[in-house]
Amino acid sequence: MTVTSALSREAIESVDGAGMLADVLAQPAQLADAVWRADSAAIPRHETERGLVVAGMGGSAIGGDLAAAALAGRAERPIATARGYELDPWVGPDTLVLCASYSGDTEETLASFDAAGARGSPRVAVTTGGELGRRARDEGVPVIGVPAGFQPRAAVVYMTVAALECAAACGAGPAIRQEIETAAAALGALAEEWGPDAPDDSDAKRLASALSDTVPVVHGAGPTAAAARRWKCQINENAEAPAFAAELPEADHNEVCGYAPPLAAVFLDDPELDQRLRDRIELTADLLRDGGTPVERVAARGDTPFARLMSLVLLGDLVSVYLAVLAGRDPTPVPAIDRLKAGLG
Repeated sequence: MTVTSALSREAIESVDGAGMLADVLAQPAQLADAVWRADSAAIPRHETERGLVVAGMGGSAIGGDLAAAALAGRAERPIATARGYELDPWVGPDTLVLCASYSGDTEETLASFDAAGARGSPRVAVTTGGELGRRARDEGVPVIGVPAGFQPRAAVVYMTVAALECAAACGAGPAIRQEIETAAAALGALAEEWGPDAPDDSDAKRLASALSDTVPVVHGAGPTAAAARRWKCQINENAEAPAFAAELPEADHNEVCGYAPPLAAVFLDDPELDQRLRDRIELTADLLRDGGTPVERVAARGDTPFARLMSLVLLGDLVSVYLAVLAGRDPTPVPAIDRLKAGLG
């Protein structure tokens, strides 16, 4: 069997026992539901001078990064992501804190929820329930409900839209609901173009084949840096493979010197990036390619910043699932994470 024939629909289904591919392909349809769920939470509109902090871990935290990226150049106040047990000292009554935990039982996020409450910060929770949902309802904190049944990383649309709606509610950024809703059709077309029935030379299948047996270093620049982080995490979890994320221009001042097999470089581009960043992508890609490093350059697609960003998320998620299939791994289980959680009690 050739590498590309291993990515037929039948071959994917034989490995993807828990249906991670279906969850990825559902992203376009989830956009409208995510907006409705945020609306239903009735988040109070109150401007906070220090903006928004999204407190979460892993797949629940990435929505904060992606929201900030979607609003790059348009945000009026900070939009930050807090990963850990503690909030920065400046977080207080003039900061909205969105506590994001898919399960509702992430101990770091629960610590941040309590810390934000002790400091008088207005709070919102986004979760399926668990302890976070219970505490939020007991304390009168609005809860954005997320549908159950996913792996946390598969709820990326819900977490991103929740963060965007909170940014609008606290005046950290403009409301971009129209961008969110109009992105669905374009993303749906891309899901067809890159999905399991696509030809072997479609972008997602070709990239997975090219990156198989390498260690990808995914480069972002400006708003695509958040998508690069998403690619890295998805390859780690879905394919159970090493991968890393780098950000330009900083990577040109250090990481560019350290390339050796089996590293491969992926560059996430956006036609609306600052031209200086686009020039760096081209020059860095040429430099690494000339040194013998496999290089892939990926262009965001879409008519709005949100649509382009989410096109990169969708493509990276598909690549990660296809990499898992090529390695013969079910992309859903994460035994290493499960073992760590069990050890923490």
